[in-house]
Amino acid sequence: MPDTLSSTVSPLRSLEVLSQHEVNRLRDTSKKGLHDLLRRCALAVLSSGNMTDDSLALMETYRDFDIEVLQQDRGIRLKLSNAPAEAFVDGKMIRGIREHLSSVLRDIVYVYNEIQTHQRFDLSTGEGTTNAVFHILRKAAILQPGRDPSMVVCWGGHSISREEYDYTKNVGYQLGLRDLDICTGCGPGAMKGPMKGANVAHAKQRRSEGRYLGISEPGIIAAEAPNPLVNELVVMPDIEKRLEAFVRVGHGMVVFPGGVGTAEEILYLLGILLHPDNVDMAMPVIFTGPASAADYFRRIDEFLGYTLGDAVRDKYRIIVDDPVEVARALRKGVDEVTDFRLTHQDAFHFNWRLTIARDFQAPFEPTHQAMASLALHREQPVHELAANLRRAFSGIVAGNVKEQGLRAIEAHGPFQLHAEPELMRHLDELLGSFVAQGRMKLPGKAYEPCYTLK
Repeated sequence: MPDTLSSTVSPLRSLEVLSQHEVNRLRDTSKKGLHDLLRRCALAVLSSGNMTDDSLALMETYRDFDIEVLQQDRGIRLKLSNAPAEAFVDGKMIRGIREHLSSVLRDIVYVYNEIQTHQRFDLSTGEGTTNAVFHILRKAAILQPGRDPSMVVCWGGHSISREEYDYTKNVGYQLGLRDLDICTGCGPGAMKGPMKGANVAHAKQRRSEGRYLGISEPGIIAAEAPNPLVNELVVMPDIEKRLEAFVRVGHGMVVFPGGVGTAEEILYLLGILLHPDNVDMAMPVIFTGPASAADYFRRIDEFLGYTLGDAVRDKYRIIVDDPVEVARALRKGVDEVTDFRLTHQDAFHFNWRLTIARDFQAPFEPTHQAMASLALHREQPVHELAANLRRAFSGIVAGNVKEQGLRAIEAHGPFQLHAEPELMRHLDELLGSFVAQGRMKLPGKAYEPCYTLK
């Protein structure tokens, strides 16, 4: 049995006071309540540093864990029962974990009370969805109008080799030396490495207010706890709003080697940049990795060129095994973003000008029927094909690591994807290369495909 500890703590930074209605919702264990969501996210946060991406296994290991919100005259307290002992030092919760736990609580309460049940946000429209993303970020104090553009979004796999992880650190270090900040999905691997490198560089440059922003959503938090370097955490209600948050707050993008989750993010980003309204949008995008990752990016490039056309290659640059050149390209690109937004009188802290088609905003629930119904053919506009391919990869991510997806696969077998023959061949080759390179799960675990191609 794992070591556990019970304790009562006060939240940090936010939500010192909740209404009785809010407390009751957090205690409610029914399907309409928020207790199960809070419990799963809280357990993941408390397990930070535990190298597992299997949320079901984590819940089973700590099946006696529970969290209760206590309403007191001086504010709320969190009662933790049988929590992972690694979250504490000499009986006192580690401050960074306590901050992350508080952020999760803040965002769960705010999203339910102000976004999902509030009539001023029409989440069936693009404008309403973007406004919701803006308000969630503002509530979390992520938006800082007084700062010049500096936020580089880093995407990549959580299941990467040591060589690739060290490379992400080197890139982060070079970015940090050039006064750039880091935003990631806040998990391990390619999400942790850039923050670690930038943290050292910021210390050398005496950059005392370096930003290490983590943007996640409940399904990802439950599978990949925030890494300890994250000093700003926001939890979006679903994957689509999470991805929109990345592109709205980011001033440049770096993509490291990964698997289907990284491919999903690439298709989301490029699908948006291929929209006619965004043809002149300033947004530097770099794909990079060590020399050993050259074949990975070759396969990605071939797949993108076939599915989305040669014009897509104008939207990104591939730089292999050269962290300094990556950082220089990003520094130059972010400076161009600054000039672009000054010219168009756009905000530095939130990219309002970017057009995001509804196909990239509408939540996609990866059921077996929804996955089988995806239109995976080239007889449609490229940004629509990108949206459908992203949904396919999103479903595979869910089948790999998310509790709901894992349970669906366990109950009904693998997802079935239907595509035109030549596209199917390219898709099969790409996914097969991910499996062969061990990019579907953490090292040491055998991968069982959660999909079949028909």
